[in-house]
Amino acid sequence: MPHPLPVFYLATLTAPLLVAAGALWGGIWSVAGVLWMTALTALLDRLVSVTLPVVEGDEFPAADHLTRTLALVHFLLWLLVIAALSGWTGLGGWEKLGVFLGAGLFMGQVSNSNAHELIHRPARHLRRLGRWVYISLLFGHHASAHPLVHHVHVGTRADPSTARLGEGFYRFWGRAWIGGFRDGLRAETRRSARSGRPRWRHPYLGYLVGAVAVLVLAFVIGGGAGVLWAVLLAIFAQSQLMLSDYVQHYGLQRKIGADGRAEPVGSAQSWNAPQPASSALMLNAPRHSDHHCSPSRAFPGLALDADMPMLPRSLPVMASLALVPPLWKRVMNPRAARWRVDGGGGGDAR
Repeated sequence: MPHPLPVFYLATLTAPLLVAAGALWGGIWSVAGVLWMTALTALLDRLVSVTLPVVEGDEFPAADHLTRTLALVHFLLWLLVIAALSGWTGLGGWEKLGVFLGAGLFMGQVSNSNAHELIHRPARHLRRLGRWVYISLLFGHHASAHPLVHHVHVGTRADPSTARLGEGFYRFWGRAWIGGFRDGLRAETRRSARSGRPRWRHPYLGYLVGAVAVLVLAFVIGGGAGVLWAVLLAIFAQSQLMLSDYVQHYGLQRKIGADGRAEPVGSAQSWNAPQPASSALMLNAPRHSDHHCSPSRAFPGLALDADMPMLPRSLPVMASLALVPPLWKRVMNPRAARWRVDGGGGGDAR
């Protein structure tokens, strides 16, 4: 089978090009990015039955090149979209809506997946790049909360980003956002105390100063309207990351032993999806079990296994379903309950 990296390049880089075309020229281009990120991807997921192959061996320099490129594209697109939505390119109302939705979908699904990939890479400059992508979306604390809290406590009550069985998305959103910020702050403060790092180098100070800088830049570009669009884009993008966390861990938990400790993280604590188009678009983020088992593994090397919990549809489709809690629970509660009993996750996750 052909090497899959060109598929990742095509899927991820076409979206911002279409959104940029809409921001510059309006018209039908305004909705092209939305169609690429939604209808076309969903159609390809249904029509294409081939699963993306796993890249064996150390073939990841090209993958790092893609992650750096996507980060640069993210920053350039952010500047262009804020300018266009603030009136620089003369877009009409419906054209602005199309550009906003296309940009928000790209930043929520591709940029978030890329930043997630970057903060797990061993190279310091890549981790820093990922942090700045999150900061541009006013979500800098996720760069700390994700590795220091979520990966440590996933599948237990100590993890704000693990959705509990029966918990609706809207209740989860507030609990996970606040809990992630708070627990990430505590984890970074403890780490600073152990390392002797001065207070002015506390990562959360950088996240807050960075967020202010982003809003100041938005004001310079578009005044009050620029700030409003920057905040709305951030909320839209963050909501998609929260949806991903909600869907990918809903109702799954780790056993708690007699000593009160959770079992090691395994494949049974994450939902997965094999669909090729959405997987390519999100840099294999739907192969979530393998990521949690091997957090430093680059996205082309993530694998699927028949014994992993599988979603009935692609991750974007299931995220859309999660917006309607009664339908979501009807579909997912029986599946989660079976995995809690049969899949090794039957303990009382605390």
